[in-house]
Amino acid sequence: MDEALETTQPQTFRQRVGEWIEGAWARNVIVTLIVLNAITLGLETSPTAVAYAGGFLRGVEHFVLGVFVVEMIVKLYAFGPRFFRSGWNVFDIFIIGVSLVPGSGPFSILRSLRILRILRLLSTIGRLRMIIESLLAAIPSIGWIVFLLVLVFYIFGVMGTQLFGATFPDWFGSVGASMYTLFQVMTLESWSMGIARPVMEAYPHAYLYFIPFILISSLTILNVFIGIIVNTMQALHWEEEDEKRAAAEARAHAEREEMLAHLRRLSVQVEQLQSRLAEQPDSGRRPD
Repeated sequence: MDEALETTQPQTFRQRVGEWIEGAWARNVIVTLIVLNAITLGLETSPTAVAYAGGFLRGVEHFVLGVFVVEMIVKLYAFGPRFFRSGWNVFDIFIIGVSLVPGSGPFSILRSLRILRILRLLSTIGRLRMIIESLLAAIPSIGWIVFLLVLVFYIFGVMGTQLFGATFPDWFGSVGASMYTLFQVMTLESWSMGIARPVMEAYPHAYLYFIPFILISSLTILNVFIGIIVNTMQALHWEEEDEKRAAAEARAHAEREEMLAHLRRLSVQVEQLQSRLAEQPDSGRRPD
């Protein structure tokens, strides 16, 4: 019995620690420190700020990094091996590990990677985390859209090389150069005055080449790309709402079961009390 108590008490304490470190108060503190650290890292790029408050900025950085390390240690203690099942936790450990690398010697280039700590906002703020998860969930569909876009680029690249390569070798001299030019056209960055109109001066009907490409790439495929991401975000949002609803129903069911069990216990106690009263003699009755 004592051994069972010794094994259950640490688990209960670890669960409480896990609930505390994942609670709203601790999460808000971490978000505040991430934003504060991002501000101080930006100020360190200013020679004037370093001259006036360099020591203070370094002190804030060391303090924030120390809090992050303590947070990771507490989470490792609270969740144990389950901590590494979450990709966000592994991401946080990687960011903090990069921050702990010395900023001098052969690792001096990693000093610039300290700003990556601000990416911890992605794992700390729920809405940002949902956006990233939506992008990751949409990767299979996005892959097919990218394949379709590359196919369109290749077809129009070959056509552009054959049609305009002799006159405009810098833009359409090879399939690679044509695809790069088409990428600029797709972004709509000075495509008309910079590329299309000069080509149309030599080939008046070149608009029959550029307009279909823009309609297919910029106005169709990219919109489908955006639509897939939006649909994935909506699907994840609905799943999250369903999980919340299921959890609320489970809690309500558990509360109802607990209430019914309590009523049954009360009913049993009332019946036992009534039976005891019925078995007792009427001691208060006076003889005739």
